[in-house]
Amino acid sequence: MVAPAVPELTEEILHESLDARTESLAALRELGPPDLVHLVKQAARNQGRQTGIYHHVTGVDASSSASLAAYINTLTYKEHAPNATAKIVEGVYCCYNAFSRLDMRIHVTIPGTVESFCVDERGEKRKATDDLWLETYLCSVLRAYSYADDGSGDTIRKIMGVRRFNPVTNTETEHRFLHAAEQLFFRGWQLGSDSVVQVPTNVSNHLTAGILKYLQTTGRYTSGINLFEKLRSQSVEVSSLLSKVLFMGNEEVMGVRTLYQSLQDTPMDYVMLDTQAEFLLNKAQTAATPELKDERLQMALRCADRSTIAAPSEFGTWARLAQVYVAMEDWENALTILNSCPMFTYQDKDTPVMPEPKEVHLPTLPETRLDEIDSEPESRYSEQVDPSLLGLRAASYKGTFKQAYSILTEMTAKIGWDQLLKIRSNVFVMEDEYRTEKQEATATANKRNSSVDGIREPSDATANGDEESEEEKEEDAESTARTLAPNDPSEDVEKPLSTIDPGEVKADTDNAANDEHLSKLNTKRLCERWLDSLFMVLYEDLRVYTIWRTQMAQYRAQQMQYKKSAEEWEILGSLAERLQHRDEAVEAYRACLSLRFSPRALAGILRSYRKQKVTRDTIQAVIRLVAWQYRWYSEFSPELLHTVRTLIEDEGAVKVRSIVQATSLPQSVLDLTHHYAALCATFRSSGTDG
Repeated sequence: MVAPAVPELTEEILHESLDARTESLAALRELGPPDLVHLVKQAARNQGRQTGIYHHVTGVDASSSASLAAYINTLTYKEHAPNATAKIVEGVYCCYNAFSRLDMRIHVTIPGTVESFCVDERGEKRKATDDLWLETYLCSVLRAYSYADDGSGDTIRKIMGVRRFNPVTNTETEHRFLHAAEQLFFRGWQLGSDSVVQVPTNVSNHLTAGILKYLQTTGRYTSGINLFEKLRSQSVEVSSLLSKVLFMGNEEVMGVRTLYQSLQDTPMDYVMLDTQAEFLLNKAQTAATPELKDERLQMALRCADRSTIAAPSEFGTWARLAQVYVAMEDWENALTILNSCPMFTYQDKDTPVMPEPKEVHLPTLPETRLDEIDSEPESRYSEQVDPSLLGLRAASYKGTFKQAYSILTEMTAKIGWDQLLKIRSNVFVMEDEYRTEKQEATATANKRNSSVDGIREPSDATANGDEESEEEKEEDAESTARTLAPNDPSEDVEKPLSTIDPGEVKADTDNAANDEHLSKLNTKRLCERWLDSLFMVLYEDLRVYTIWRTQMAQYRAQQMQYKKSAEEWEILGSLAERLQHRDEAVEAYRACLSLRFSPRALAGILRSYRKQKVTRDTIQAVIRLVAWQYRWYSEFSPELLHTVRTLIEDEGAVKVRSIVQATSLPQSVLDLTHHYAALCATFRSSGTDG
């Protein structure tokens, strides 16, 4: 398998990329940025002229200084060819150790020596020990999986010029990875966790997420079961991870038994309870009868409810409970629970903070040449995009807000926008009814206190203050309504009514506490500001979606072509998929691909193909996505490898290889997908030969 090309970013000032990395160490909060490889080139005719170039990389074996030095040596081969105009005279490899918060570095002089050291957050040198290398190796593998692209190209585009390699290519390197994970398992919480987890624990952190992702990608469930069985003897909480792997490997009876037995010892372990709820929810969706579905949902409800009691500050437990209520079609409780979810600020992955490069060289290997892919960059940047499509805020949601929005859109897809608004008004205090209720309460209070009216000042300062605040609030409400007013007169999506500000109700609570008048609002809740904002964003998504579909229908009725740029079709596809209109999403993605290649559009279509189990079309999409990834220096995507593995499990390796080979594309491009199939054979996946 030929290695991806090597991108080169040229420094303005020699070593400035190394200095920038050192300065950024103190600000790192996650697993750290991709590894940095810095090289010094010396002109063949002018040895006094040196140039600094660099690129980033993930997945290189970081178990020792020798393995990192070997990577640098592979980069020097082509530079030392007889006709080379410059040669590499030294190189530095930087790999972040997130456990000890140190940057491990290898300095190689060519020809010459190899120096191994590490740099702390203050930029001071320290000695590199074997224990530090073990930590660094594990962090390197986790970064390779966590920072890999899902096939859509979104991750690849975030950082320019990153080479991505598969860190675990055979059973030998798997053993090294899982052995390191076992040794450092109970320190995994130090690495932090996904942004939807409030407090990292021994079973909810970047290490456990990386292990589970590896097992799901490769299907090496037996290795995972063995690992977690050993760790469970040290801590019963590992049972939740063991059961998850058992469920992945279709060992459901053993997984349920593991959870049941472990919950006898720790009945309030929220991860185990959530795992139970997730399992029951999935089983309910595949239930043969409505009665069986209801029974499983009731069990899931009890588990999910108990998990929120065990971990009231975790988003995941509340989100699971909301999902159960949605599956039960208990819409009011679903909204109430969604409103109770604790929301966290999204913490993005660490990315390199580098000065602007002097030059950027992004070479293309001949093996990845494919006309439809090669023409993508040029046409992509010349496209016009409607500002209303660029302004859709839901497209940028991540973490807890993205998951909460997904639950809200699922409800909308099932019951419709109008019905959702009715349920919303039943559950939450709406602005108009609050003002009506407040006026009635004020009138009642004035009537009751008429005996003291004579001693009040005509111009009561408090009353004037209330009037001013009322006017201001009414103006704010009108401003909000104007903001949400649809531009298209044919638009039939009703805008959401604003809910009342929680602070406004709180201010009146003390005054109304002693009222004998019982308000109907006492049975309602206050809508959290973030959820109120999600309704506004959902309204905007629905408005744009409805305009698009209405215009499409009108053009078709008149037998006219509905024209959009490829970028606009891509955004509309994402919009439809976000709103869970999957057929319309595929339609938009196809329209995008008819104009130019788009990995995001093709990845969206691939998701549809996989659900429908359309083998040949799935393979056609995979071939092109693998080639595009390799074109941009990534030989490894866990999602694409998982897709190839599941295809082989369903259809057999011989059939999959035959379909790939029968495709009328260059052999070098087909070989890239054959490489993924060969990995499955190496790991002896189900369906492979031998």
